[in-house]
Amino acid sequence: MENSTKENAQLFSKTIILPIDRSSSKSESSASKEKQTCCGGIKIFLGALSFVYFAKALSGSYLKSTITQIERRFDIPSSLVGVIDGSFEIGNLLIIILVSYFGAKLHRPKIIGVGCLIMSAGTFLIAMPQFFMGRYRYEIFSSSTNSTVSISPCLQDKNQIPLSVLERSQAKINAGCEKEVGSSMWIYVLLGNLLRGIGETPIQPLGITYIDDYASEESAAFYIGCVQTVAIIGPIFGFLLGSLCAKLYVDIGFVDLDSITITHNDARWVGAWWLGYLIAGVLSVLAAIPFWFLPKHLPRPESRKDSSTFSEQSKFITEDNREHHRSYEQQVKILEMAKDFLPSVKNLFGNPVYFLYLCASIIQFNSLIGMVTYKPKYIEQQYGQSSSKTNFVIGLINIPAVAFGIFSGGLIMKKFRINVLGAAKLSLGSSFFGYLLLLSLFAMGCENSDVAGLTVSYEGTKQVSSYEETLFSECNSGCICSKNEWDPICGENGITYVSACLAGCKTSNGSGKTSVFYNCSCVGIAASPSKSSSAVMGACQKGNECPKMFLYFLVISVITSYTLSIGGTPGYILLLRCIKPQLKSFALGIYTLAIRVLAGVPAPVYFGVSLDTTCLKWGSKRCGGRGACRLYDSNAFRYIYLGLTVVLGTLSVFLSIAVLFILKKRYVPQDENITANGGRGMVSVQNRKDNFVNNDYLIQTTYWAEKET
Repeated sequence: MENSTKENAQLFSKTIILPIDRSSSKSESSASKEKQTCCGGIKIFLGALSFVYFAKALSGSYLKSTITQIERRFDIPSSLVGVIDGSFEIGNLLIIILVSYFGAKLHRPKIIGVGCLIMSAGTFLIAMPQFFMGRYRYEIFSSSTNSTVSISPCLQDKNQIPLSVLERSQAKINAGCEKEVGSSMWIYVLLGNLLRGIGETPIQPLGITYIDDYASEESAAFYIGCVQTVAIIGPIFGFLLGSLCAKLYVDIGFVDLDSITITHNDARWVGAWWLGYLIAGVLSVLAAIPFWFLPKHLPRPESRKDSSTFSEQSKFITEDNREHHRSYEQQVKILEMAKDFLPSVKNLFGNPVYFLYLCASIIQFNSLIGMVTYKPKYIEQQYGQSSSKTNFVIGLINIPAVAFGIFSGGLIMKKFRINVLGAAKLSLGSSFFGYLLLLSLFAMGCENSDVAGLTVSYEGTKQVSSYEETLFSECNSGCICSKNEWDPICGENGITYVSACLAGCKTSNGSGKTSVFYNCSCVGIAASPSKSSSAVMGACQKGNECPKMFLYFLVISVITSYTLSIGGTPGYILLLRCIKPQLKSFALGIYTLAIRVLAGVPAPVYFGVSLDTTCLKWGSKRCGGRGACRLYDSNAFRYIYLGLTVVLGTLSVFLSIAVLFILKKRYVPQDENITANGGRGMVSVQNRKDNFVNNDYLIQTTYWAEKET
């Protein structure tokens, strides 16, 4: 493919130096052949890049869908899960400047192919701990797995405990602790995600600029929009895959599923989180294959050969254009490129539009990344939904709304022929109304579940204190119970009890999920006279109003996702058009680096730390120590989760206003004089040395407005 492209380029080169008296038919034939090669090559690259975007988006969204699964499987808090999630951005940080700056001058398709292979290796590494750390164990009442032995949940006398149970308790201290090293296997998940970040690095800056270099001006923005839209399909399948895997038990194929005593809605449930990573890894390998056969360069389209036909980005450059474009066919030396590094950085950060937009994006992405990372957990804890249903809802409802919003933003810009100033206004408006809608979600939450000793007293009244000492009461004082275990049961009175022992249950019947507990002294004191003092396995459902609130939440969430996404394409065009043409790849790399370092890395961590403060009941590890959170304070969780999102979003809106103000003050008076014939006229500007480049770059081609797709 590469040799063929070179031959076609050489043929074109020979054609243009033929004598003028040569027949015009041969010239037309050569031009037609070159046009076909150019169009075919860029479309093949477009298809390959779209599939890579799909693969990387699928694996990234699948990680988001397994946040709670990883937290429970490795018994770690949300803050540590945030570190794992942020390791992807750290991987980007390690090489993104080198890749975006030097990679633009090397063989971009092959560099993208190498990145895909590294990304697949990291994805496989994430799944590996499942095969080395043993079977998943969770807190459980001892007799619930064996129907032949009836043990009183309320252990009033140690002598009534069978020897097998005592031995099992001793094994929890001895053999269990020897295997406790398995809990540190989360490090491999972190390293795998780090590799994913390294492999993903070249895809965006090199892929997007490759399209922008070799596609015609009127097609470049459309192609970029296509890639971004296809990339949205990846998260849809990622969350749907997460929904499917969350339904399957983590050790499926290795244990008897009939012996599992927990359900999908249980806070201890862990799905087959590892399975999706194997699938995502295979997709990344397949995505790498086409890039090894694509050429380093493609023939430039006719409309891009004239140096005077640069895009609208030239109008907003504040420095003089004294640098000449280097030919891609010239061999570039590393030392020469390194010398241009610091001047390039100075040029970028000396551009006030680029700098302020970068700051606004950093704060907004802090808001969005934190919100998206913990949205599955928010739905699970706030509305009592299972991980499977949560991922299904996000993948089937929220993500398509985002895709439609991005497409709508591009369509609005094309239909109304919006320039860069209009793009800034559209981006600002979408952010403002999007965060305004988020405020309504504060009123669409569910109250805390009634959990005896945590959110309500054992008498059924509202709990004032949330200390664990309140788990013990007079009704269970005669029982030998542990306050660290979480094996909830639902009493006939609608109150959840941390364990059958703490509920004071004297007898039990059945096994596994069908276990029923009787003569529960704590259930009896809070129950009405007409109800018995029995209880069943599992926590009680949320209040009757919660399903209705969940529907309201879904509606507002979809509208908010759509509104915020409308500003995606205008913002991207604003970023590309406010910098020098030769700095596009580098500017995208710096932009991506800043987002990764200042938003992608810290946002999941401090969101996770903040959410951990709302935990009411922590799980316990086999050898002691705090595990994953089993129960959150719903009200505090909602206020912190939504509060952080809205506050950060508001700050980004103020910075976006500053971007718009500078655009109006500096540039609008000189580029508004466009003739009213659909954008086909010339741009009348003054040649100001401190604000604009050479006037040749201000001469617009036809279809000037159409490239703002």
